[in-house]
Amino acid sequence: MAELTYYWGTMDAGKSTLALQTDHNHSARGRSGRIFTTRDRAGRGILSSRLGLTHEAIEVDAGFDFWRYVVDTLTQGGRIDYLICDEAQFYSRDQVDQLAKVVDELQLDVFAFGILTDFRTQLFEGSQRLVELADRVHVLQVEALCWCGKRATHNARTENGVMVVEGEVIVVGDVEQDGPPADVAYEVLCRQHHRRRLTAARAKAVSLAPEPLPFG
Repeated sequence: MAELTYYWGTMDAGKSTLALQTDHNHSARGRSGRIFTTRDRAGRGILSSRLGLTHEAIEVDAGFDFWRYVVDTLTQGGRIDYLICDEAQFYSRDQVDQLAKVVDELQLDVFAFGILTDFRTQLFEGSQRLVELADRVHVLQVEALCWCGKRATHNARTENGVMVVEGEVIVVGDVEQDGPPADVAYEVLCRQHHRRRLTAARAKAVSLAPEPLPFG
């Protein structure tokens, strides 16, 4: 029986790497799949991992219809055994419903990969719907780490080096921590430091601050 499976984790948890590995494992067994992504940091129509792996992918825009794409491909004689869907947190509720329909009506496996919550600690629309509909939901086992060394559980956004918890849900930014602060950047934090808005840069600045002079 075909299944809709959702793998989620924070940034740096290896979701895109796992997506590419999943495609490799299935294609190596003679299965034919399609890879989809949206808003990948490497550009349109590319699935990339932080390990440097890349693969051509079909870009999922706001109006993309998974059901129509699959039906049209099969009708024209194409073969599809499974779908790999990266950055699935950015998919709309309707698009996730279409993926579920592909699984149920056409018996094709769908493997979705994404981030569960945004920088405000709120569920992404696509992730929420996937949790509601998926046959299986897996937390990625590769633990991303906060700057303090604890397990990172939250994604943080900074603007000009300052952590923010308000603004547009989807804004593409830098994920590298070397060099001067980018206009918009992201990093992973443990819950404690996300709540305190204590990013790696701010923690470093505090640690380098001069000791206060003694009184008296």
